[in-house]
Amino acid sequence: SGSLSKPNLSPAQWSALVFVLLTSEKELDVFDLKKYSRSEEGLLRLLPVVKASRAVLLSGCGVTEEGCASLVSALSSNPSHLRELDLSNNDLKDSGVELLSAGLGNPHCKLETLRLSGCLVTEEGCASLVSALRSNPSHLRELDLSYNHPGDSGVRLLSAGLDDPHCRLEKLNVEHGGEYTMKPGPRKYVCDLTLDLNTVNRLLSLSEENRKVTWRKEEQPYPDHPERFENCRQVLCREGLTGRCYWEVEWSGREAVIGVTYKGISRRGRSEDCCLGYNDKSWSLYCSDNRYRAWHNNNLTPIDVLPSSPHRVGVYLDWSAGILSFYRASSDTLTHLNTFTSTFTEPLYPGFRRWGDGDSVSLCQ
Repeated sequence: SGSLSKPNLSPAQWSALVFVLLTSEKELDVFDLKKYSRSEEGLLRLLPVVKASRAVLLSGCGVTEEGCASLVSALSSNPSHLRELDLSNNDLKDSGVELLSAGLGNPHCKLETLRLSGCLVTEEGCASLVSALRSNPSHLRELDLSYNHPGDSGVRLLSAGLDDPHCRLEKLNVEHGGEYTMKPGPRKYVCDLTLDLNTVNRLLSLSEENRKVTWRKEEQPYPDHPERFENCRQVLCREGLTGRCYWEVEWSGREAVIGVTYKGISRRGRSEDCCLGYNDKSWSLYCSDNRYRAWHNNNLTPIDVLPSSPHRVGVYLDWSAGILSFYRASSDTLTHLNTFTSTFTEPLYPGFRRWGDGDSVSLCQ
């Protein structure tokens, strides 16, 4: 069961995949679209599989209004098998949620769990959901609307649903709400980072209030510290990250490595033990003028996308979901480069490695 990174199948191949999945001896309990295609086209092509599944995971798959419209048929089919639907981290907006609500309000809909975290939903979308719950109150038990902007009025509407004796809703999540969540894509999860002077190698210097690191020919007079990298030209940030976080980095020079690591990464000894991406404690993206490569545990993943100028990379971490994604970033576009999936067990510290004189990496504001 390999992963298809691109929706590059022909219509006949999509049809064959649908046939294989529907006739598999395995019960269609959980369908995760990302195993086949991280795209809305994949959702539309595999809709017969969605309709036959009990749980459907579409988080971060680029689903928009069109995808929501197609899901209405899965929610309202008779019989409807769907009990859990995860649409988190898709830019559905209120218009998409309004379309979904038409399916939720259908008497055939038996959905019990709906996750819409980080979907650009405001009070208007909340009103559509409440209306649907009142039309078909007997099934939905869990609704996740975290990282949206329902406002006080939207929260009041939803909370009233919890108090409605006809409504089965038991768990409502509206945490981390606010206007800042209305940025499209992972940029809504932006966090503030600072480079840690106690970790920086002596051939690197920090500047711009510890937000920029530059390679130097001369050793810097840093005091001894157990967390300082002795041989590897690296520095970590002070912040250990859990939850959902996003940051952007701009680099100049020949090469750079951008990554994250557990705090327990070695600070001295062999490069395999210390360098980002060369061990089981860290994950990284290698960047040069003409290529990107992803590294974890000394295993290389080639990347087809070419770098562009200026050299800017976005990093998105969803710690609890075990997702670490890298993007080529511009002012208005994020181009997906690579996603690592893992079970993270400790906070992750962003870090950087440099090679040559004058090379620098800056944390973007």
